[in-house]
Amino acid sequence: MIDADLLSTSALQQAELIRQKQISPIELLELYLARIDRLNPQVGAFFHVAKDRARQTAQAQTTLLAKNPAQLPPLFGLPIGIKDLNPVAGMPCSYGVAALKEQPAVTDDSMVVLLSQAGCNILGKTAISELAALPFSETPGFAPTRNPWNLAHTAGGSSGGAAAAVAAGMLPFAHGDDGGGSLRGPAHCCGLVGIKPTRGRVSDAPVGDRITGLAARGPIARNVADAAALLDAMAQRLPGDPYLFPALADSFLAAAQRSPGQLKIAVCKSFPPFTNIDMTYSVAIDLAADALSNLGHQISETEMDIQAAIDPFMTVWQTAIAAAGVPAPALGGFNQWLIGRSGSAADFLNSLYSLQAISRQVVARWQEFDVLLAPVYLHSTIAIGAWADLPPEEMFTKICDWTAPCPLFNATGQPVMVLPVALEPQTNLPISVQLVGNLGAEAQLISLAAQLEQQLGKLPGSIAVS
Repeated sequence: MIDADLLSTSALQQAELIRQKQISPIELLELYLARIDRLNPQVGAFFHVAKDRARQTAQAQTTLLAKNPAQLPPLFGLPIGIKDLNPVAGMPCSYGVAALKEQPAVTDDSMVVLLSQAGCNILGKTAISELAALPFSETPGFAPTRNPWNLAHTAGGSSGGAAAAVAAGMLPFAHGDDGGGSLRGPAHCCGLVGIKPTRGRVSDAPVGDRITGLAARGPIARNVADAAALLDAMAQRLPGDPYLFPALADSFLAAAQRSPGQLKIAVCKSFPPFTNIDMTYSVAIDLAADALSNLGHQISETEMDIQAAIDPFMTVWQTAIAAAGVPAPALGGFNQWLIGRSGSAADFLNSLYSLQAISRQVVARWQEFDVLLAPVYLHSTIAIGAWADLPPEEMFTKICDWTAPCPLFNATGQPVMVLPVALEPQTNLPISVQLVGNLGAEAQLISLAAQLEQQLGKLPGSIAVS
């Protein structure tokens, strides 16, 4: 099966074929590189492709495979993309800033080290929005990242390149991160599975917890099992990490293969003051809720008022952009506006205290439920350029109205999974749902998502590029 059809199989199937020596790491890489050459000019998923480095790694892996080692890393031979917010030694790291396009990184991020140890081949850097600040990837000085399902629309942001690459079959899976929906949004837009782990489950080393625990690194993949296997590789504790977890009794991949049991699931479509969910998105939530009910879970409805979290979250967001240290003239208009609105250190600390208080209230209320079922976004995936010429204040209002269900769970630190459930009839774009769990309960979410994935089946449509 050494042909392009192989790229439509799962990451775990590809890894098994390598172990069985039905395909070599170098042969698999060349299939992906050919697809990148053909599709990336249309999609704009990669900021940088490190062909020579990836070929050297794949050739070394192929040589090792021929020696019949007794044990191989779990993801041996699988290419992966690293979001251009995380450095890879020798590759440029722009952080989505055009002025930094040619700046090479001198060290590897810990995520790069962990994924390499798991057997992944670091293929390149995936495109992001400028400083990872926006939920669409149309960065000044870069090609826009387009949605493989419909090239007229965005792949989301800030992990837009990661999601577009996986959806278009240019990668089996990818690394992303999520500070306000930056992983979940692109997974939703591109019809993929995404996991935002519990705060601290995946290390932030070596840079550290730059935005006070709001951001979490996680996997983007085409199915639950692949995402779970990638999370297993990512979720390694490193010395000095500020958050502690007991050792897992089993792997996340094992969780994808067992029943979650009967769960109490709350369904939420309303996040006041944002209550105007599109009808097609409401129907998608109902579809998922009905499927969960048919699986034997207890379903009830709820509402989650997020009004109190908006201003403090905005203050932390603004401060993070200002703290990046990039001179304002080197940035686009929206980020310049954010920097101009950043307040004092006291404003920042008071906002953190507010988010912590709100988080305690949300998590305390959570005790009666196992899982919350919610939309990822409230309305349709936007077209490329739709908001490009808006004043920053108006763009910010539209962003909040679109992405409202996401940021609260960055504040609480709860784990969230995104799963595609339907297609928009007019645009052929995916609609996904969020499954939000209790702190530390990624395994339960993975079991539930795998069960729901099997119940609903694959999305009926297909991507627009091939």
